[in-house]
Amino acid sequence: MDADKAEFLKEFGSDYGYPNGPKSIDEIRATEFNRLDQKGIVYLDHAGATLYSELQMEEIFKDFNSNIYANPHSQSDSSSATSDIIREVRQQVLDYCNASAKEYRCIFTSGATAALKLVGEAFPWSRESCFMYTMENHNSVLGIREYALSKGAAAFAVDVEDNVNGGGASGGQEERVKLSPHATQRRNEAKILEEEPSGNAYNLFAFPSECNFSGLRFSLDLANLIKENSERILEGSPFGKYVRGHWIVLLDAAKGCTTCPPDLSKYAVDFVVISFYKLFGYPTGLGALVVQNDAARLMKKTYFSGGTVAASFADMDFVRRREGIEEHFEDGTISFLSIASIRHGFKILNSLTPSMMSRHIAALTMYVKKMLLGLRHENEANVCIIYEGHTSKLVCHESGSIVSFNLKRPDGSWFGYSEVEKLASLSGIQLRTGCFCNPGACAKYLGLSHLDLLSNLEAGHVCWDDNDIIQGKLTGAVRVSFGYMSTYEDAKKFIDFITSSFVSKPNKSENWNMLRTKSILLSNEGHERKAGYYLKSITVYPIKSCTGFSVESWPLSSTGLQHDREWLLKSLTGEILTQKKVPDMCSVSAYIDLNKGIMFVESPRCREKMEINLKADSYPGGIEEIELHAQRYEVQYYENDVDLWFSHAVGHPCSLLRCCSSKNYSSLKKDKSRNLCRDVESRLNFANEAQFLLISEESVSDLNNRLSLIDAQKGTRGTSVKINPMRFRPNLVVYGGEPYAEDGWLNIKIGNKNFMSLGGCNRCQMINLVHQAGLVQRSNEPLATLASYRRVKGKILFGILLRYEIQDKKGMQTGSWLRVGEEIHPNSE
Repeated sequence: MDADKAEFLKEFGSDYGYPNGPKSIDEIRATEFNRLDQKGIVYLDHAGATLYSELQMEEIFKDFNSNIYANPHSQSDSSSATSDIIREVRQQVLDYCNASAKEYRCIFTSGATAALKLVGEAFPWSRESCFMYTMENHNSVLGIREYALSKGAAAFAVDVEDNVNGGGASGGQEERVKLSPHATQRRNEAKILEEEPSGNAYNLFAFPSECNFSGLRFSLDLANLIKENSERILEGSPFGKYVRGHWIVLLDAAKGCTTCPPDLSKYAVDFVVISFYKLFGYPTGLGALVVQNDAARLMKKTYFSGGTVAASFADMDFVRRREGIEEHFEDGTISFLSIASIRHGFKILNSLTPSMMSRHIAALTMYVKKMLLGLRHENEANVCIIYEGHTSKLVCHESGSIVSFNLKRPDGSWFGYSEVEKLASLSGIQLRTGCFCNPGACAKYLGLSHLDLLSNLEAGHVCWDDNDIIQGKLTGAVRVSFGYMSTYEDAKKFIDFITSSFVSKPNKSENWNMLRTKSILLSNEGHERKAGYYLKSITVYPIKSCTGFSVESWPLSSTGLQHDREWLLKSLTGEILTQKKVPDMCSVSAYIDLNKGIMFVESPRCREKMEINLKADSYPGGIEEIELHAQRYEVQYYENDVDLWFSHAVGHPCSLLRCCSSKNYSSLKKDKSRNLCRDVESRLNFANEAQFLLISEESVSDLNNRLSLIDAQKGTRGTSVKINPMRFRPNLVVYGGEPYAEDGWLNIKIGNKNFMSLGGCNRCQMINLVHQAGLVQRSNEPLATLASYRRVKGKILFGILLRYEIQDKKGMQTGSWLRVGEEIHPNSE
């Protein structure tokens, strides 16, 4: 055992690893989650979905292979046996929440979201009702607001705070808790009630047992306080008139139920929402609504279906619904096979117990927080900001399984969360980034105003995208979360990754390589020397993301190399196909014969070559406009036989499009949020960023040397595959000089043609695709190695982007060619 783990066990050993459980954590990982170690994956997104046990799945398959489960809406023996299993599982769910079967029922739904939707659409809303919810709530809870507002009810968010003006040492909890409301919301021109409310309306209060953004665990005492003392808690607020009447409490336990199930024998919760894949990984698509009987009777359900009615007439308005609560709300045939599999998940939870799992997970969470907060850059600046609640323990318990944070550079600027996620993935670490579908908590912890949020939306930021920093402000965070099978080794690998990738150290200057703005070539004696640069190869890629062809010479046009990325493939749903999405596109190769005016396309899946005539009027498939990369393109479609050929070639239904012309939205579009430029000053076909990508042969050689050194350190000498320059899909490969000298080129001349450098090319995981023997394999290299020394402010740069500088636009049409062997004259002044 190493010293670091010994230190960890000294502090957390009494809670970590199930010391009094049926299996130790090492045994659990070896026998039930061996796939993690086999694949070298550190999985840290258990708040999104925990992992199923391999033994759990074996038990499920054994169960299914040994028994016959039939549709429970029948009287056959198999159907009756299935109904018995369903009743057994309902009781298991109630037992897990310590809920009496006399007071509560378990309604199965298609997931936690469906359970929340059921509450929203069936709740007895009126104009005197209100929907109150904590700021820390999932979007699926906020969606209930639509039902409330559409019925004329009021809605508002609240912050749970300490009451600094009340609640002395002998004061009750209600005197020490304060709910601070945000602005009220109403719709349909509903006016605020001037008369005194009748007090007969039903109001709904919703809160999570554990915030999926910060991990803050809310005390279930809130449920009792709201039911018994809502007016006192909101005393003095302008919303007091809305909180009269009967209070119904909804607990979103989808996240918190794993390690801290609610004790419904102690707390007056009416609705509890559960997600089973967050409990034990499988099944997905199944949730439950645990509902108190009186609350269930208040719900007004409109739709009826198979299984929910005792009788109905087809030719007249008559229906008699079933009286059982479960039968009344479970539309159609419930997912009885998924329900049967739940039993095997509960076996795991019951054997380890939520208490032991909670202590195990808390040990890892506290360790990671401690280590992150202790990180310092070489200038002693803090590296990590962790988002935690600081509310009184009377209201909120300690954090659960989640650590949400952001990272800072030595100068105080932010690392974007997409950079963290990208590098983590290369290191085999799976985590989550963004706002986690919790906009209230995200805005609260990041300090984002409504104006900030609207500005971000106008800038193009939406959920799940990688616009992580806009105008210097973060739009989301990084989240790691632990499960009952997580280990110290998982946590340690994550901390080591953060330390090596984001912490500035005096002896790690290479990891903080700020690429040169100028390139001075020195000899071994330290004197400046001259070096010659030459064009080694020219490659044209006619169809975006398909294989191109190399030539000795090729004409230039206003879009770069003539016909380069002039075609693309679009799916039937409108998505542009690329190798990242459809790796088999690499097997489609295109070649253009300028003399014949034909593009020949081949695929191992197709017996015959496809011949595309370059004359624009040769295929009457139609013209229309599409938008791509902030440009609007006029494109030509082809006839069905062409589309069928390409659909077969790539294994996806698609259409071939040809660029006829493009219209720029601006002279130069710069995405300030990501600090990336797309050249739209000159005409582009379907290139991502610029007309040309230039790669240096010496830079590729240096990369290969580094890869070989890494393999030697791992003891795998001689097994590494050399990276070919064509892995990067360059248009131009040059040789001569020192590695990375191209970083400092401002412009270059090739022969008598002038080109402007637009800076480094930001690399993505597409360069990790390996094409061998007709198969496409994914690896972490070379991007992982490039990330270790070619990273600048969120970008991993390799190669440079160029724009063709046309001096004589009329003459350019008749005589400008590039030729292999031409000398290159760079200018870095």
